[in-house]
Amino acid sequence: MEDSILFFMTMSLPENTTVLIVGAGPAGLTAALSLAYHGCRDFVIADATVEGKNASRAYSINSATVEALASINAADGLLSQAIKAKSIRIASRGSQIFEAKFDPLKKYPAYPYPLVTPQNVTELALGQKLKSLGVKVQRPHRVVGMKQSEKDSRITDVSFEDGQIIRARYIIGADGARSSIRTIAGIGFCDPESPNLVSDVLSQMVAADVTFEPEPTGPLTLEGHLNGTVSSDSFFMLIPFGNRFNVELTRDGEPTTKSVFRVSCAIPVKNGEPPHAPPKEYIQDMIDTYGPACITSDSSLNRSPVKIDQLFWSARFRTHSAIADRTFTRLGAAIVLVGDAAHVHSPAGGQGMNLAIRDAIFLAEAVTKHIQASAEDPDVDDTILQEIAKARHARALETIDFTKKLLKLASLGYDPYAWWMPFSWASIRDLTLRILGRFDFVQSSVAWGMSGLGRR
Repeated sequence: MEDSILFFMTMSLPENTTVLIVGAGPAGLTAALSLAYHGCRDFVIADATVEGKNASRAYSINSATVEALASINAADGLLSQAIKAKSIRIASRGSQIFEAKFDPLKKYPAYPYPLVTPQNVTELALGQKLKSLGVKVQRPHRVVGMKQSEKDSRITDVSFEDGQIIRARYIIGADGARSSIRTIAGIGFCDPESPNLVSDVLSQMVAADVTFEPEPTGPLTLEGHLNGTVSSDSFFMLIPFGNRFNVELTRDGEPTTKSVFRVSCAIPVKNGEPPHAPPKEYIQDMIDTYGPACITSDSSLNRSPVKIDQLFWSARFRTHSAIADRTFTRLGAAIVLVGDAAHVHSPAGGQGMNLAIRDAIFLAEAVTKHIQASAEDPDVDDTILQEIAKARHARALETIDFTKKLLKLASLGYDPYAWWMPFSWASIRDLTLRILGRFDFVQSSVAWGMSGLGRR
């Protein structure tokens, strides 16, 4: 069986498969690894792109996700490459407000720290693990249609843009927020609280990977610390990658020997819409306006001004929330949605890719259980799939609520609330964090919330 599967994986698409995974991002790759770990090897994983995305995008894998990956023997590659995070810091441009260390997590899981790693490095590690199992992602194959088989009511004929058709008993839709699988299956997708997908709080952001000249120094530039800077109308994140990912982050050019930094920032709506791929000048202005003093070129803020040297990647994106009406349905085959195909939300707290990976692990395990149950009883009902889909839908709603609360906290303004109250909500937030941050139970609470362990 394994030899025949490997043959199909390296040649044209097979006519039949038990499971078809559509999408080969972190969710799709993890779904394939979970299927293989739990004993299902009759699957095909196909993606619409010629090669995987080379953008770094998401950068954090939290404790709950490391734990879940380890449960299917898929964490070693990431653990060997990633930076083990030590703390998250919140500061104004001039002084520190709050620091939550991840040390309190040592009493909970086997992996008491988030991992800091660019998304393309995560995908590379997962892809290499899958390749070691003899599985190759089929590219480029774009799904354009699905219909119930005329010969078997529990099979779906999946059509691809190149004219090929695969007959599948299970379909895992891991094809992103614009999921073809979700759309063709007729599953709705909207914000659970509003018909408008776009949040009005910190609604647009820009992210980039850069080096500086000269290289900045100071506590915020040390590996393992996630640094947030609050200002009157923005929130800025600085993540030091060091130089351990330089080869992967500079795939189209000569690897740099300098430390690479991830910068991301909310762009006020009053500033207009950011460019599609913001240039170096735009990122520099963003840093000078909203970033911490240690990485600005403004000599009035930084005694040793620095400027961007190289820009490796940049992107704009919107912070919005949406969730599929349901995560499981039938169109002949059993269809389950994972990752962004099932839910999207703001990047606050770094929960998106983490929830996607855990979705994939748990749903793929349920699919293998259903396959095994069907082998014993061809008329078995869908309870196994319905229950896990319901549970993952509930987790997604919890995560959307969590990220919205973080956004609201981060977006509080420094303008006085009213003429009769010369304080702002942001100044009250900062004072509260300064006071509460001294207590161990607050440190533990923040670390627990960021870990995802309460929302496995």
